[in-house]
Amino acid sequence: MRVSLLLPHTPLDADEIRPFADLVRLRDAHRLWMGTSPQGGPLPALAYLAGAGYRIPVGTSVQLTPLRHPFQAAADARALALLTGRPVVAGFGAGTPEVIARLLGHRYDRPASAVRDYIAEVRRHLEGGDDLLPKIDHPRVELAAGVLRPGMARAAAEVADAAVTWLAPPDYLRDAVVPALGGGAGRPPRLVAVVHAAVRRPGRDARALAFAAAQGHLSAGQYVDMLNRAGLRVSAADPWEGAGRLVDGGVFLYGSASEVAEGLKCYAAAGADEVVVNPAGVAVTENVRAGTEDATEILAEFRDER
Repeated sequence: MRVSLLLPHTPLDADEIRPFADLVRLRDAHRLWMGTSPQGGPLPALAYLAGAGYRIPVGTSVQLTPLRHPFQAAADARALALLTGRPVVAGFGAGTPEVIARLLGHRYDRPASAVRDYIAEVRRHLEGGDDLLPKIDHPRVELAAGVLRPGMARAAAEVADAAVTWLAPPDYLRDAVVPALGGGAGRPPRLVAVVHAAVRRPGRDARALAFAAAQGHLSAGQYVDMLNRAGLRVSAADPWEGAGRLVDGGVFLYGSASEVAEGLKCYAAAGADEVVVNPAGVAVTENVRAGTEDATEILAEFRDER
């Protein structure tokens, strides 16, 4: 199992991103992941790191398809691979129906098909399917789809190199997502699981941390549906109660660093090839430094295995 690290928000200052990148440069973590937020996408921050001398593997989880033309997405992913000199995972997802409608003026009729077709188009540009993006040697770019439910997993199986999950319990991944990923004609996409985690410390409340990290997702229909399919019984109308379900169900991992590490191993047992530690709860409620400290302790539990 490869253990990676997620910077849980778009940095507004270089000092916020360097400590996370250092953990990857020191090889405590396999890859540095970043997502998309209202403050901006991950590409400027990751390009900054490359310019600052951080030649590390990076990934995006996930960029929203309505925000960028597939050609630009291919060009940006390739540029990032060239700048870092390392493999890049470019992840894409549709976003919520409300966000899609505000950006495009209409909702996707079939979000899974829309993401599948988008990734296929990005791949066509990357592989020189036209003369808009001339061929050039560069480190590998893996294309990934954000996956919550079997329908999107089946779509990812047709076109993606990887499937990136978020807030999904390990048993649900094993029983619902992994079989759907195996339904394509070729080799199944590898599974990347982003997992919220925090180290138990005096004064911390696990439910409050989970709520701070995931309240938006706990109010979003596709996440609520996925978690209910997984048996957690959450409601979009009560994200606070949902946060407690995440803790009780082991989806938000909370405990000693060694206990968190054991929880992460459950994702490998469920079929995850790469597990990404997300310290968002602590980073939001306390500060980025506290999130880095938690990540450092959790990653240290895997040092002997590496």
